[in-house]
Amino acid sequence: MRAVTTLSVVVLASAGIGHAVVTSLDADIARVDPFKDMKNRPRAGHGMNVLLVGTDGRDQITEQERHRFHLGGAPCHCTDTIMIVHISEDRERASVVSLPRDSYAEVPDADGPGSHPIKINAAYAEGGPNLTVRTVEKMTHVKIDHYLEVDFISFMKTVDVLGGVKICTAQPLKDSYTGLDLPAGTHTLMGGEALQYVRSRHVDGASDLGRMKRQQRFLAALVERATSSGILLNPMKFRDVTHAVLGSVRADKGFGTDELLDLGRAMRNFSPSSSEFTTVPIGQMGYVVKGIGSTLKWDTAKADALFRDLSDDKPLTVHRAPVPKAVTVQVPPRQIRVQVENGTATGGLGKRVDAALAATGFQTTRTPANAADRTLERTLVEYDPRWDRSAKSLAAALPGSELRAVKGLGPTLKVVAGADFKDVRKVRAEEPPQAENPVVTGDQVVCP
Repeated sequence: MRAVTTLSVVVLASAGIGHAVVTSLDADIARVDPFKDMKNRPRAGHGMNVLLVGTDGRDQITEQERHRFHLGGAPCHCTDTIMIVHISEDRERASVVSLPRDSYAEVPDADGPGSHPIKINAAYAEGGPNLTVRTVEKMTHVKIDHYLEVDFISFMKTVDVLGGVKICTAQPLKDSYTGLDLPAGTHTLMGGEALQYVRSRHVDGASDLGRMKRQQRFLAALVERATSSGILLNPMKFRDVTHAVLGSVRADKGFGTDELLDLGRAMRNFSPSSSEFTTVPIGQMGYVVKGIGSTLKWDTAKADALFRDLSDDKPLTVHRAPVPKAVTVQVPPRQIRVQVENGTATGGLGKRVDAALAATGFQTTRTPANAADRTLERTLVEYDPRWDRSAKSLAAALPGSELRAVKGLGPTLKVVAGADFKDVRKVRAEEPPQAENPVVTGDQVVCP
């Protein structure tokens, strides 16, 4: 959220709205000193590294909100979310690395020279922002330049004042722990629902890794909302957004007006495509530690390489020429077998449709035929009801096509090309989270 506030300031600074507005906002930020008495820190790299943490603070949440959004219970006073946000030296790229809250960590003993194991999110409960920064720096060898902390209430207020954030999902998302219940499709989430979305970790078997992927997706969508809607070019709306965010965040003393304005002037063209997201590589899932329980142990070699690139200000992705956005579907095209028929009098249409589907990844028979009815106006997708999810994925690649269930058709779906056929739209399946560290850019994960 604080990263988004920075982007807000970027837009305003670029528009020349200027120093006075930002100076007045600086007074709203609660200050902490996470770097007090820190010694033997990592060497400074290029660019700026911000440790962005989300805590489970809920003191200002109403009873109605607690009940509606499943926010009851006592907070653990720990970090729900930990991310390193790296802003490149040229201010043209933001790299976000999520650190799983259950990561195995070792922190110094309070009363001696030794150390003891914990989960990384417990460092906050044990020693506040200072121990959190020390732990992250020790594990990543990345020098943290600034610290930003957000709680539940500032998150909800920010999303509300932006008018909600658009999220799309190919599969229904349901979590009884947070109360999240989203059918497949596109949704505009307001503050409370957005909080349920980013907190849910019981949607599938991926637990915290799946949740981090959704958090990254949400942050990309939030950046798009903040930078593309024109909201932040309205000084009054900008004031409302920034007060919603800054009213309950905490930041280090060194991140002030001048830093925000310098960053703003440099990042005038920032957009979702300028951001990239990944998760620290995991070497061992379910690493059990006595007295702590199941933790995640990082893949040391891969994690060191990732954080070395971060310190050296290298992009985490290999940038290629932009490709058309693909629609997210439930079933990967490679798992869908298709027989194509030409339902028109136009010669060669069947071959053209077959080739286009094959190029998009569908397993076509490569033997298109002519349909019995050659007067079809609208492209038809026929399917066995047992393969309904595959049929919906195929229909998504054929905009305007009609779905028709045919019992007993079997696993091979049939496409009868009609006169309305123009082209095949690219589709992709929402891949399950993996222990590796895939990197995506913001424009790849926002809704088409």
